[in-house]
Amino acid sequence: MQGLSDNLKGAVLMMCSMAAFVLNDTCIKLLGPEVPLFQMLFLRGVASSILVWALARTIGPIKLRFPARDWGLVIGRTMSEIVAAYFFINALYHMPIANVTAVLQVLPLTVTLGGALFFREPVGWRRFSAILVGFLGMLLIVRPGPDGFDIYALYAMAAVAAVTVRDLTTRRMSVAVPSMTVTLFASLGVTVFSAFASLGSEWVSLDGRQVALLSGASVFILGGYLFSVMVMRCGDVSFTAPFRYSGLVWALVLGAAVFGDWPDALTLAGCVIVVGAGVFTIVRANARTQAKSART
Repeated sequence: MQGLSDNLKGAVLMMCSMAAFVLNDTCIKLLGPEVPLFQMLFLRGVASSILVWALARTIGPIKLRFPARDWGLVIGRTMSEIVAAYFFINALYHMPIANVTAVLQVLPLTVTLGGALFFREPVGWRRFSAILVGFLGMLLIVRPGPDGFDIYALYAMAAVAAVTVRDLTTRRMSVAVPSMTVTLFASLGVTVFSAFASLGSEWVSLDGRQVALLSGASVFILGGYLFSVMVMRCGDVSFTAPFRYSGLVWALVLGAAVFGDWPDALTLAGCVIVVGAGVFTIVRANARTQAKSART
């Protein structure tokens, strides 16, 4: 990427990160009808943990010495990651990939709302309005049928809640906690949880195709983590953050190409509303930060 500005490099890396995560989701969804949930989570977790450890040895050491308060936050974040993985993969197994991805796009809104409610972070009426509009857009995506909400749509929303807790917990950690240490603990946490949970279910033998998909999922999720770390090292966050919504484009394309799924008009409208509200929230938050810096 020589010749590109730092902001453009950051944008490209953000899009690569989102593509890697959606490709991971695609591999997992292809395995869904064939491999039990906890077996898949365990096997992917083992492979991912090994790869994360190798990556950490390359870009920075795993450090375990940090304040007791941070240990509590790391454990809390790991628990949130476990809950998020369970509900997200369950939803992914049973819903179109674009729909699940679209629901996750409300995360910048829920994190902003959580920061205001629990940490008293200032949020003006414009961002509160954007959050409300974004939630209305999400309702278009997971709209209830005659019998109420589909259980897996509720699973997707539960995953959003868990990831929101995870991200808010991460924001309270001190700089003494390396990001790769946090990532490794999350991967190991999901692996250990799924190992115990899988004891009550029957495992299946994997053929070559399934092994390839599982290996691909492990590599893609590592790529997603790697690119997301690299994004933080170049470009302005205010410029690169909106490109996280490129993940929805990847999900739409892969959903149509691999699974033959294409959202209906109301779902697409909900996607546009959620993305628009999220981008507005990011831009507005950056404008407020810049104004505050200018005053000081």
